[in-house]
Amino acid sequence: MKIPLRRCVLNLAVLCTALGTVLAPMAVSAQAFPSQPIQLVVPWPPGGGSDTAMRMIADAASKRMGVPVIVVNKPGAGGTVGIKEVMSSKPDGYTLVMIATGAIFAQYNNPNANALDEMEPVVFFGDDPSAITVNPKTGFKNLSELVAHAKANPGKLKNGNDQPGGSSHVAAAVFEKGLGIRLLKVPYAGFAPTVQALLSGEVDMASIALPDVIEQHNAGKLRILGVASQGRHFKAPDVPTFGEQGFPVISGLWRVIAAPKGIAPDRLKILEAKFLETMSDKEFQDRARTAGFFVTPMGGADAKKRWNEDDRAMYPIFLEAGLVKTREKR
Repeated sequence: MKIPLRRCVLNLAVLCTALGTVLAPMAVSAQAFPSQPIQLVVPWPPGGGSDTAMRMIADAASKRMGVPVIVVNKPGAGGTVGIKEVMSSKPDGYTLVMIATGAIFAQYNNPNANALDEMEPVVFFGDDPSAITVNPKTGFKNLSELVAHAKANPGKLKNGNDQPGGSSHVAAAVFEKGLGIRLLKVPYAGFAPTVQALLSGEVDMASIALPDVIEQHNAGKLRILGVASQGRHFKAPDVPTFGEQGFPVISGLWRVIAAPKGIAPDRLKILEAKFLETMSDKEFQDRARTAGFFVTPMGGADAKKRWNEDDRAMYPIFLEAGLVKTREKR
């Protein structure tokens, strides 16, 4: 039976209208990301450098994202607890986490830690050099004095650091190897409580990042003996590097914002672009520098390249020190 042309046209119009009704919300949904608050997990307590850095970026990024970026602190097990919770969440781009250098170590030492290849880097924030900072009551004026004392009294100097897997715990291990000393490593939940322990004299020294102790150093409450970087830090031009004092040791931590594996490429691209815009903004850069952070924004591909390079470089150190407990590098 022949169907009139007019009826075909009408049926086609109805079909198109129906398809439009179904597809329109899908198109809007695809274009609307992000359409709800983004949670940025910091796996460390409030008050430390990582918390400060992420709150700065969350505040600035909220304006560019068009939705609030909310920092949530979930400390524990050297950063492992917060990272694992995020990596186990739905990969929809609404739950992110800050990863630090300690994650490289944790994957080999903590059976509950995620491996790097289980995470999707979004953006690279920047580096902070590690430092050796002491309570002035120790009397140490430079690294040579501290090293001489530590060698004469192995395992006696109390060093404040993160729990195993944290960045300053890794730095302490690097310092022990590079300086030829043995420390009594005292673990704390993050940089903020480590600084308090150092101020109170509960520990003699600490291996945390320089920005976390610069204010106390400038006030004379603590003394930074050396910074483990290629050059002096812009916030502490009076502090010589380890190399300048005859100890060619480099150590520090970087910060990366990461998402769970499986995030949709289009959402990953949006997050990367918005965070890069935020961190590249001059006003943000100035604020970060004032707070002691040297921000070097990089996209996800460069962030992955960086952490893979550090993974390859640091693994032999962990292996030699007997710190590889749970999985070996292939």
